[in-house]
Amino acid sequence: DGYFVIPYTMGGYLGGTRLDEVNTSHPAFTEAEAAAKARTEKLLSIKGKRTAASFHRDLGNIMWEYCGMGRNDAGMTKALKLIADLRGEFWQNLLIPGSEKDLNQSLERAGRVADFLEFAEVLVTDALARRESCGSHFNEAFQTEDHEALRDDENMCHAAVWEYAGEGKAPIFNKEPLVFENVKLTVRSYK
Repeated sequence: DGYFVIPYTMGGYLGGTRLDEVNTSHPAFTEAEAAAKARTEKLLSIKGKRTAASFHRDLGNIMWEYCGMGRNDAGMTKALKLIADLRGEFWQNLLIPGSEKDLNQSLERAGRVADFLEFAEVLVTDALARRESCGSHFNEAFQTEDHEALRDDENMCHAAVWEYAGEGKAPIFNKEPLVFENVKLTVRSYK
């Protein structure tokens, strides 16, 4: 989440980089500005009864319960349904006090929670596609006789890159193989 990372990384980059002058006449700016305004208006127009904080808490509980450190296919499948339902309610029942004219932390949080709802679906989709236990992310179906994480380096040694396919469509899976030249993969033990 850039909300936490960007302040510590971007300043050094921008401070040490010579950048071309940027203005707002480029069509990409006009498009991005229009999309941001439309999203803000959409969020503010809902006039529901639940705060972004309450949706955020519910999403956190779903992720903790069904796609946390220990997980299984039934729980992750349930999580996808619960997240979709929660996202549907979010866009129907969100309450944001105030307006876009002033500093509005409720509006800021609502935007982040909307992003988190989409990201949670991708994260759970990815976890379901990963047919192994890896590191501390333990899929109950993939464990050794000693109940340790059972990896599948032969089939799962890749970066999973999920591509946005549009509103209401499943993300598109792209696989980028990982090649280790200087180190060998080893199994971690938590005993």
